[in-house]
Amino acid sequence: MKTPSINFCPGTLTKGHSTYSRTAMKRVFYNKKVSHILPYTAPNSDEETDQLFVDNRKRLSISGVQEKFSVLLEKNKLRLIQEGEQGTYILKPVPNAGKNADQMPANEHLTMQIARQVFEIETAENAMIFFENGAPAYITKRFDVREDGSKWAQEDFATIAELTPQTHGENYKYDGNYLDLFKLMKEYVPAYPVEAPKLFRLILFNYLMSNGDAHYKNVSLIETSFGDFKLSPAYDLLNSRMHIDDRDFALSNGLLPPKDAHGKVHEQFNKLGLMAGLSQRLIDQNFKLLTSHTEEVKKLIQSSFLKDKFKRNYEQAYLTRLKKITREYNMIDQ
Repeated sequence: MKTPSINFCPGTLTKGHSTYSRTAMKRVFYNKKVSHILPYTAPNSDEETDQLFVDNRKRLSISGVQEKFSVLLEKNKLRLIQEGEQGTYILKPVPNAGKNADQMPANEHLTMQIARQVFEIETAENAMIFFENGAPAYITKRFDVREDGSKWAQEDFATIAELTPQTHGENYKYDGNYLDLFKLMKEYVPAYPVEAPKLFRLILFNYLMSNGDAHYKNVSLIETSFGDFKLSPAYDLLNSRMHIDDRDFALSNGLLPPKDAHGKVHEQFNKLGLMAGLSQRLIDQNFKLLTSHTEEVKKLIQSSFLKDKFKRNYEQAYLTRLKKITREYNMIDQ
């Protein structure tokens, strides 16, 4: 495998760049000129390098099925952390399981860029990056680490809800419905009226992008400089249907409790917003935003690092969901 020819910024997907653009360097790498090629071969490709990744894996506490490694930026070079060091980036190479696994880094990067650039969803800073042997990976800057190396308090919703494998079984993070997230947020977030619309937009975005793995651990609260909590930047966003056979919604009961889960998808989203305390005006604003800007989404898809076949699959999945929900709302995108 060789490193692909770069024609679009591996950070922002802006045309005309053979490496990271100034904007990507500023957002992701503290304004430092960082190479889009890591000084390692990919995991499972070289015995000496493999040991480095095995040792690094022990030092990362973030849970999840996909392998993740802890990385820091030293001057203008990225490297795996060593014993006693605090990583500031999470590196996610191609996983060893799932359909079309080699497309997962590009899938996540694209979805995160659409969320931020098109739909104004705050996301963890991120980029594509490549190993020396050309294998792709996804890299994201940790938003829970301060500049001095200390950490902001962060709690995912599974922890907040006290959902564990011991108390709720192996599918603990998929229990319940999305209204439950708003109830938890109302209890723990003083600025709930400001943060609740952000969560509503994120849930709607996940539906449109076929992210059926948006479970309790993939949404978090983060400490603010005032010592209270707000919704954290979004992370782990991707079209999960490209890799697993999942449902429209990750949580077992979907958007609402069973007694309220009636009607078409648009009706349930509307009800979710109202039951979460959002005004009809705010709900409509979010629907209008998420069901517009179709050409911008398409442009980013075509600029992405997905293979052509999967660009078509990604776009078709998006347009299918978009058509369904705009038809139900009678909002035909121009």
